[in-house]
Amino acid sequence: MDYLNRQSMANKQYPERILQFGEGNFLRAFIDWMVDQLNEKTDFNSGITLVRPIDSSHPSINQQNGLYTAITRGINEQKQSVSNIRIINSVNREILIYSEYDKFLKCAENPELQWIFSNTTEAGIVYKHDVRLEDTPASSFPAKLTQFLFHRFQHFNGDSSKGLFIIPCELIDYNGDKLQEFVNQHAQDWQLPADFIAWLNSSNTFCSTLVDRIVTGYPKNEIEKLEKELGYKDDFLVTAEYFYLFVIQGPKILEQKLKLNELPLNIKVVDDIKPYKERKVAILNGAHTAMVPVAYLAGVRTVRDVTTNPIFLSFIKDLIDNEVIPVLSQSPSELMAFASAVIDRFNNPYIEHELLSISLNSLTKFKTRLLPQLISYVKQYNKIPYCISFSLAALIVFYRGKQGEQLIPLNDDDYLLERFKAWNELYDSNVKQLTENVLAMSDLWGLNLNEIPQLQDDVSQKITDILNSGTEIMLRKKYIG
Repeated sequence: MDYLNRQSMANKQYPERILQFGEGNFLRAFIDWMVDQLNEKTDFNSGITLVRPIDSSHPSINQQNGLYTAITRGINEQKQSVSNIRIINSVNREILIYSEYDKFLKCAENPELQWIFSNTTEAGIVYKHDVRLEDTPASSFPAKLTQFLFHRFQHFNGDSSKGLFIIPCELIDYNGDKLQEFVNQHAQDWQLPADFIAWLNSSNTFCSTLVDRIVTGYPKNEIEKLEKELGYKDDFLVTAEYFYLFVIQGPKILEQKLKLNELPLNIKVVDDIKPYKERKVAILNGAHTAMVPVAYLAGVRTVRDVTTNPIFLSFIKDLIDNEVIPVLSQSPSELMAFASAVIDRFNNPYIEHELLSISLNSLTKFKTRLLPQLISYVKQYNKIPYCISFSLAALIVFYRGKQGEQLIPLNDDDYLLERFKAWNELYDSNVKQLTENVLAMSDLWGLNLNEIPQLQDDVSQKITDILNSGTEIMLRKKYIG
């Protein structure tokens, strides 16, 4: 069986107009997957040059001439299970920056270049003081980008028309603003000309983003079956969920540049990504955090098993529809549509998402994902939200570290685990005191939660009920009777 290559596959190459920092699974199943559709169905006509931002020896996609297969699988808008296969034609080549720095800088001289995308992990957008303009390359991503932009500025003599759209996809808040800040800092530290700094900020457009797609990567457990079906070998095959969302904080001209009037991809160009960030954290991430202790204590082990259990599914829908959405700022119809998509994503038959893998730092996750909704709900309705309170009670029971006689492998900051270890006997002797202790952790929560009226009594009673009857029985009483 032959490898996927341009000699054996009918395909088209496009002029290189995109430079992409990062060659990993996520960008190839997200940005490159979208670009490929734009190239096929519009006159976007943009090829991608990948830049490997780290010094590593793993194989290069050049061995397949930039070609690879992306398979997206999940539940579509008609609630049907789908699996879509696309050979991505839009990647032209990969530059290994640590051995091909000259080729990297040469890209800056390309007059057709318009876009820079990146995903260098959350740790990629950092500021390092010990980098220099003369490094080949500088060790950090913002410094590499500064080197690239300065070379482009010099080559085109500061031509304002040669600025770029710079769109990072790293998972940090306001990633575009932060990247622009660090590039400016490097320019100042390296004492680059003032006219370059002016060009940097007036001719280039840095956009903050929110990205949303689960990319499951190379399907090593299925690869033999998939390659037999495809009829070729592909070492860079990547799998992802069906759902995707790309929110870009930037000028409206981006809608025209990205041809969204011709191909309505799920890309939103907005003035501020904050409401979309809040929506994702509260609904998607909040539901994940709520379900982990509630379902795990009942013997459930994966997200999909939660959605196929009518009791736990009722709990999650109740949480989202009646406690989270009512306190968010976006329109209810938009929030409900997003929530429906979230449930479909949880029910994806192609993804086995272990609850324990989501349980890392669950207390901090509760603070960021569910506590704001709890506080807002109490202020708005003057009562305790049942589901959020129940998930907090289950979380406290979860942090006892055992389910019956079976130990639960807790993964959190040591100081928190030590506290729960010290409070262990309170689960049997004084649940009210246990609840008071947990709610009083203002160093974690940011405030003493005992000050929220009725919360201590409510959570304490739910902990007692869970210890006596279990989470599933308690929810069965509520949702089935």
